[in-house]
Parts: sequence; structure tokens; C-alpha cells
Amino acid sequence: MSERFFITTAIDYVNGKPHLGHAYEKVLADFLARYRRRAGDEVFFLTGVDEHGLKVQQSAQREGVAPQELCDRNAALFRSLYDRLHVSYDDFIRTTEPRHKDVVRLILQKLHDSGEIYAGEYEGYYSPKQEQFLTEKEMVDGRFPAEYGEVIHLKEPVYYFRLEKHRAWLRQVIQDNPDWIFPAFRAREVLGALENPIGDLCISRPKSRLAWGIPLPFDEDQVTYVWFDALINYISAPGYDGAKVDPRWPALHVIGKDILVPAHAVYWPIMLRALDLPLPRRLLVHGFWLRNQEKMSKSVGNVIDPLDVIGVYGADAFRYFVLREMALGQDADFDPAQFHQRYQSELGNNLGNLVNRAVSMVARYRGGSVPAPAPETSGPEEAALQADVLEAIRAYRAGVDKLQLHVALTDLWKGITRANQYAEAAAPWKLAKDPAQAGRLDRVLHELVAVLVLLLGELEPLLPATVAKARAQLGGLELPPGTGAPAWPILPAGHALGTPEPLFPRVETN
Repeated sequence: MSERFFITTAIDYVNGKPHLGHAYEKVLADFLARYRRRAGDEVFFLTGVDEHGLKVQQSAQREGVAPQELCDRNAALFRSLYDRLHVSYDDFIRTTEPRHKDVVRLILQKLHDSGEIYAGEYEGYYSPKQEQFLTEKEMVDGRFPAEYGEVIHLKEPVYYFRLEKHRAWLRQVIQDNPDWIFPAFRAREVLGALENPIGDLCISRPKSRLAWGIPLPFDEDQVTYVWFDALINYISAPGYDGAKVDPRWPALHVIGKDILVPAHAVYWPIMLRALDLPLPRRLLVHGFWLRNQEKMSKSVGNVIDPLDVIGVYGADAFRYFVLREMALGQDADFDPAQFHQRYQSELGNNLGNLVNRAVSMVARYRGGSVPAPAPETSGPEEAALQADVLEAIRAYRAGVDKLQLHVALTDLWKGITRANQYAEAAAPWKLAKDPAQAGRLDRVLHELVAVLVLLLGELEPLLPATVAKARAQLGGLELPPGTGAPAWPILPAGHALGTPEPLFPRVETN
């Protein structure tokens, strides 16, 4: 039975250009969205960009352009990358759009009217770089860490959103729902952050200091704190009228570990509670990409540009590597040599070779038409092939359902390897030399096309462009749906295949 499945990514801050982490997160969410669509679910996949805040204002001033111009230019960069990566989002929200700003102001007024937002004064430390107020708790050895940049002292009128009164409730929710945050150790981090008082959240900045933001509806001299503004995209995009949210809510949020606490695990659930709205379906928290076990940094010179990788190897190779290499929730190392090795062996020599040899041999030995073998030509070799490949697919699906994607893909590739082993053992190139083996040759070629149809269906969420090319080589054969248990496909007799072409061309590298 199908169900609604609403999935989101973090919306990316347009102050900089898209990087490897942005690309990975969108590919991860896209894979899950495509997987659920194939299973028959009604999917709504939301991504977008976060366009307000002091850093955008300052960058625009340095460039001598209007903030909106900078946002328009950089938003296009993010969207272009995701389109090149075949990210199948259903909506791309921008926080400067009226549909978003109207909902933010509606929510601010509602929370102010209910007493959840109140006027106050802030005096203390502030990090312009992180657009965040700080306390001495953030200090290390008497200093604020370098990640906060220059920290200044401020005293100004502001508005606060009540967090502290909801702290005990939030702790209980997380304790009662151990699977709500994935992986589980991230939930323990959140509980640790909630052990001590968290205070209330300053949700405004004076317009005299920060003009590029959404004004408060009850005080036009103040603009909304960028995080309070940004989080609301998750309900402004599907729709919220002040009383009820679109029925597609709640969503699975796919986010990086750096924005779990406090934004998504503290601010957002408390905001939803204050609005009397359901909590997110789940928080799926991924790790960082490293280079030689070090954080990527322009100053160090170890940054991997996803566009460079796509330009050499193609988008699907990138998609395969990042989902195969990273254990979801952990950090992973992006090793170009490992990327090249996986491209050549797992994509080219294994998957690419299986498609090429099947299509080529049908063309060579049967004029490009799928043979219709006699039932008696199916023997124990075919029974073993079918059992092994179907078991690999069942293991793959179980792994995806557990969010163990790297393990799931290893299992699916066992099915690809098994199909190649069948081809090697059956040796159709030898059978073709003996007219007495014509029936056996029909069976082997038929089974190779059938296993391709079955595997390509499972591969579509991972390698959408590759599967489209391979399907064209199969003459547009219909791929099986992802609903129900996997079953061996029945092929139309005499179906004409297309022309074989390499799916993963050789790439020379130094």
C-alpha cells in the first residue's frame, strides 16, 4: 500500500558556492526519494536555498551589488549543480520568495500573540561570521574558537522565542523515540545538550545592523534571525495557513551533523510544538567528507570540486561513489584513487561489461532480437542464477530500509557479479559455434537480458542516467516496479534490442 513520503534536504546558504557536502546530501536525498517513488509511494522532495542574513548582506556590499542580485546568481549555481546530478526535486524553495516570507511573518505573529515570543534586550558576545550570539560556554581556554571569527560585544533590543520551558518535553520525546534521530549516537549528543538549561532563543536583529532579512510583523525595526527564518521553509513550501499544514507534512529531514544541534534537534521541534504541529518524521544526519582524514579547506588546498569530478567521470559515477563509500552517519574520506578504482572495476568492468556483453551477443548471435527459449532448456544453472540474484536484491532492499546504503550497494553488486559469472560459465561464444547447442544458447541469452532488466530496475534510483542509456540499448524494455517482492521478469519474445555502447568509457588518469 502506497503512502505519502515527504523528504527534505537542508537549504543551502547562498553566501558561498556549492561544494562536495552539498552535492552528497542532495544525491543521498534523491536516492531515497527515487527509491520510494519506485516502491509506489507518493513522494514530495523539497530542497532549496537560504538567502537572508548578515553574511549575504556583507558579501553583496563588498561586491557592490544588491543582496537580491547576489542571491539570484548563487541560487542558480546550486540549482545547476543539482540538475547536473539528476536530483529529482519536486520543489526548490528560496527564502526570498513571497510564499516563504508570508508564512514566516504569519508564524512570527502567531507566536507573538500566544506569548511564545517576547521583547527583551541582549547584551553579550556575538559572532558576525556565524550570525550567532555566544556565551562563555562556547569558549575554549578563555577564547572563542576560530570557527566563530571575530567576536564582538553587543547590547541591543531584541525579541526572544521561549525554548527553555520546552526543554524537559523535548528530552522526553527523544528518549521515548530512540529511532527519531539516525544514527542513534546523534540522539545521545542531543540529549547531552539538553541536560542543562538552554535559555531562550534571540530571534531578531535590529534593522539598523541587519537590513537583509524578513521584518517582524509586530516590529518593523527588527528583522528575523536567519535560522528561525530558514527552518520554516519545511512547511512554507508545502503550505501552512496559520492553522493547519499541508497533509504531506511531516517530513524526513536529511541534514549534516553540523546543523543538528541546536537548529534541527532543538529549535525546530520546539517551534513546531509552539505552533501545535506534528514533529518531523525523522532526522537523518550524515557526516562530513574528508581528504586524507583531514577537513577539506581552500587554505590547505585539498578541496574536491564536485563539478570537476562530474566533468571527468559523469554524474552517475559520482552518485555511486559517494553512496557506496560513506557509511551513512559517519565521516568518510574522498580518495580520488579509490574513486577511479571503483569507476573502472565496479562500474565499468562489472556493470558496464554485463550490459555490453548481453546486448552485443544478442546482436551477434540472434540478430538483435531476444530469443524465446524452450522451457526444457532451463536447468540448474538458471535456477541457481535466479535464486542468487533475487536474494541479492532482497538483501539490497533490506539494507536500504535500514539506511545502511553502503552495505546495500555491496549486496546489489553481488547480483551483478553473479550474472557475469553465469555468462562466463555458460560461455555463449562457445555455444554459438555448435548448431546442436542453439536451444541452450537461446536460454543463456534470454537469461542475460532478463537479469539485466531486473537489476536495472533496482539501479534506477542510484544511476538514473545510466539506466536510461542501458534501457535504450535493451530496446526500451519495461523495467519491473519496486512494489512487492522481486520476481524474475518475463520477456516478450522477439523483442528487438538497440545498439550496444559503452556505459562507462575508459578514463585515463595520472
